[in-house]
Amino acid sequence: MSAPELSWLPSRPDWSDALRSIGNTPGPKEWSALVSLANVRLDFVSTLRLDRRLVKLFGDAPPTGLATRSLRLAVLGSSTVDHLFSAIRVGALRRGLWTSLYKTDYGQYSQELFDKNSELRRWKPETVLFSLDARHLLGGFGVNEPADEVNARLDRQIEILVNCWRVAREQLGCRVIQQTALPIFPALLGNNEHRLAGSPARLVGQLNSRLREHADAEGVDILAVDDKVAADGLNAWHDPMLWHRAKQEIHPAASPVYGDLVGRILAAQQGLSSKCIVLDLDNTLWGGVIGDDGLNGIILGQGSSLGEAFVMFQKYVKDLSTRGVILAVCSKNDEANALEPFEKHPEMVLRRSDIACFSASWQDKASAIRDIAKQLNIGIDSLVFVDDNPFERNIVRRELPMVAVPEMPQDPSLYPATISAAGYFESVGLTSEDLARTQQYQANSLREALKVSASDVDGYLKSLGMEMRWSRFQQIDSQRIVQLINKTNQFNLTTRRYSEEEVSAVIAAPGILSLQIRLVDQFGDNGIIALVIGRVVDDTTAIEIDTWLMSCRVLGRQVEQATLNLVVEEAKRLGADRLIGRYRPTAKNRMVENHYPNLGFSPCTVSDGDGQCWELTLAERAPSSTFIKIIEA
Repeated sequence: MSAPELSWLPSRPDWSDALRSIGNTPGPKEWSALVSLANVRLDFVSTLRLDRRLVKLFGDAPPTGLATRSLRLAVLGSSTVDHLFSAIRVGALRRGLWTSLYKTDYGQYSQELFDKNSELRRWKPETVLFSLDARHLLGGFGVNEPADEVNARLDRQIEILVNCWRVAREQLGCRVIQQTALPIFPALLGNNEHRLAGSPARLVGQLNSRLREHADAEGVDILAVDDKVAADGLNAWHDPMLWHRAKQEIHPAASPVYGDLVGRILAAQQGLSSKCIVLDLDNTLWGGVIGDDGLNGIILGQGSSLGEAFVMFQKYVKDLSTRGVILAVCSKNDEANALEPFEKHPEMVLRRSDIACFSASWQDKASAIRDIAKQLNIGIDSLVFVDDNPFERNIVRRELPMVAVPEMPQDPSLYPATISAAGYFESVGLTSEDLARTQQYQANSLREALKVSASDVDGYLKSLGMEMRWSRFQQIDSQRIVQLINKTNQFNLTTRRYSEEEVSAVIAAPGILSLQIRLVDQFGDNGIIALVIGRVVDDTTAIEIDTWLMSCRVLGRQVEQATLNLVVEEAKRLGADRLIGRYRPTAKNRMVENHYPNLGFSPCTVSDGDGQCWELTLAERAPSSTFIKIIEA
């Protein structure tokens, strides 16, 4: 058996020495060292060692004061799942997440889920993972049963699972992850297995298909282990002998990849997926060196197996862009040479218009990547850097450890599979905003060009013809609202996170101020750029701003002032005479430290110590003058 590998991560010969050298006092330095050691190609044994060090240092509590997020995950299994816990913790650690884990007693997941006095409920998980084995899910089916009875049984099994999901979501307030069933059963007919309705091998596929369909309808996220088994082979994931000896459905050797799959879903739920792929050019998007070989000398396109591989990689990258990943270029090249294939080569799939930020110069790549993040106005930790050159990869890893740098194979035919397997762009949903992201960043480049050419700031802002289109939260937009709340870190005054259930509660509750705001100008629609949630303070006429977050790409356009104008009017409509705003500092939101005083708020006369507190008396405030027209959508 060949165990599945974390093949996109680099090896580190001194890994064991680095693990031993970590200090014994839990703090930021130790946490960062552990995260770094998690981002290495680990097997089952090294995963166990790293997890033991993590637990020994930080115990069962989240690391206090560290730049990370913590969550509580309950694993509800029908078989033995203990051997997966280290891998899950390390998979989350790889993405800067602290994960507390809970498991039910063997075979008791249903009892604990439905018992209102169970330990599971007292533990209060934030996410529940249903890790149910195929034998448990498909027990009781008869091979010779007629098709209609088999389908009825499948429907009943799905109803049971859907009921479990709803209990977890509605009574425990959890997000839900459902693991697909492993295709562990041998065929009875062979190639035409589908003709035997009760065949266990056939039923696994039927079950997984229905799981996906109902998960979409119920807002449940899928852990697609069946897809990984299809790619890696069943023997890499399952050993019948281990099942009979220890009831382990998933092989321990596969646990590092299993834990990584869970970790990337948890990160995606928290809005921590990467946003931008930064591409080298020579021998990454085409074969050869454009500056030496010239336009006709580079290897790209039909007539060459290597050239066709580069075309397929470009198509994959183009598809990533279509689903919302930002594209950037970082190349050591003269800009004119670097641009020539994008503009003139007939086999190029990617064109200059697909690239939101194009950096071609002779500066070092770490500095260029910093500039790309600054120009795109996104966190540098949301970048993935792809380069065929191991020297450049290692330099960027050393200088910018927060940037994801996959270990690329020598053969470009394997590039798409490598980026896909790494899961950097994992998403638990796709919104219209995601599909329009490339166009939004391209339009932003045009705005910046206009800004440079404008003679004064007021003239520039006036020329944009900005319209702020707002509405109260609506159920149809809830997925996008949750996505924004959970991934916005920099311009976020409180960094409170909301689940879909909590957003639905905001929509349904009377007397809550909720605003979703779009910004449209002559270059196009920026999408939803701001969210505000406000709640009436008990027994007062004040509204406390629970959440105020904005997209950094619209800063400097008077959007903050226009948003406050809107918030004030909505607060008055709800009968308020005072606004209370809080700033809770995090490692990433220092840019909004003075947000409220800059908008005319004064320090609260009475503060409860929950972050900085600011207040604004509505009767004393005149609306700010801006070049933004406010329109209720």
